[in-house]
Amino acid sequence: MKRTELERRERELRKAEKKKILPGQKEAMSVGDYIDALFGMFRYDSDEIFNASDDENILELLENMKMEHPEKQWDVIIRKAVNKTKVEQKEKAYESLRILAGIPAVTA
Repeated sequence: MKRTELERRERELRKAEKKKILPGQKEAMSVGDYIDALFGMFRYDSDEIFNASDDENILELLENMKMEHPEKQWDVIIRKAVNKTKVEQKEKAYESLRILAGIPAVTA
């Protein structure tokens, strides 16, 4: 085999090792996974998100996010998920989600 082929196989093996999950160990979701999951739960039209303030599944996801990620990333996850919907009333949806999760207002 060529050296480049061997190196490629070694890289693939290292990647596969990183992705393995030990039995009984939960894999934490990344920030992007939370953004996609939150976006997938939204019910919205071009104007607003309808279930931003009262959906139990969204609340559960936000609680898991708060346990797995530092506080400075919470705002980013919520904002990016809301922005991904491209609704007109982004601020209203963001505030509803922030209040639902019990996240303090960010002062810039």
